[in-house]
Amino acid sequence: MNSYTHVLTLEQATLLRALLEELGFEFSQKPYTLFFAQKNKLSVAVYEKGPKVLVQGKGVEEFVQFELEPKIFGEAKLGYEEVHLPKMFEPHFGVDESGKGDFFGPLVITGVYVDRGIARRFLDAGVQDSKRIGSDARIRALGQIIRNTAGGLTETVLIGPAKYNELYEKFGNLNSLLGWGHARVIENLLAKKPNCPRALSDQFADARVIERSLLRHGRKIDIEQRTKAESDIAVAAASILARDGFINWLDRHGKTFGLRLQRGASASVKETGRKLVEMKGPQILREVAKVHFRTAHEIAPNDYAAPPPGKDWHE
Repeated sequence: MNSYTHVLTLEQATLLRALLEELGFEFSQKPYTLFFAQKNKLSVAVYEKGPKVLVQGKGVEEFVQFELEPKIFGEAKLGYEEVHLPKMFEPHFGVDESGKGDFFGPLVITGVYVDRGIARRFLDAGVQDSKRIGSDARIRALGQIIRNTAGGLTETVLIGPAKYNELYEKFGNLNSLLGWGHARVIENLLAKKPNCPRALSDQFADARVIERSLLRHGRKIDIEQRTKAESDIAVAAASILARDGFINWLDRHGKTFGLRLQRGASASVKETGRKLVEMKGPQILREVAKVHFRTAHEIAPNDYAAPPPGKDWHE
């Protein structure tokens, strides 16, 4: 969703302006508007005619779902998710991953089974997309709640950097590797819950990659992929468990070297990589990092080739 529009009352327009001020939006003058505000890459315009609100940019769906609807329109969606999102409460697996955009650390792929009861308990506990959670302590606490609530119906495949680099060279691209990992997680979950009818994940690759892999192992399940899949409670729970596994790996291995292994691929990540190479030699990157990233070439250009032209920096 890149844009959203809705008619407002004048009272709602006043409430919305106050909310935007509270959230730190910056206001500027625009023709034909009561007000116009921006924050990061999200803009909110309230036009005189109507009046009506137009929300555009990055994060529209989250703003509408978590700010506009509950706080301005007063729609009682919280607690009524079964009415608005019935499929979320049907039995299914949610699958998500962590670490694919980070130079250091593993690729962690996790799946979680939910049914109506589990989904409701997750919602009551505050489970949401891990990207909306800034605290590692909160990730770990929710991770424990998810594991306890799901009663063993979770599965994690942690592909450490050494194995990741080997598999990446075998598959030749990240999407195929992700498809392989998702298939392993779904296959293992099906061993625990063989009658589960559906698996949902974010859209990253041709679902046939997963389906072919499962069929080779005699498994059959409907594979559904869509953008913003993390709005589904099972995928949100999987995203938390995947990040939990990822940050714990970084912490453990960072202590081994006496260094903090940061996320992402920033300048500080490169500096840490250079320190590791000075301590252990360039081969150490294969043990702690994803060496197809351009970052590896920038740290040790004689040992790791630059990605081919046209390739994304983390592909």
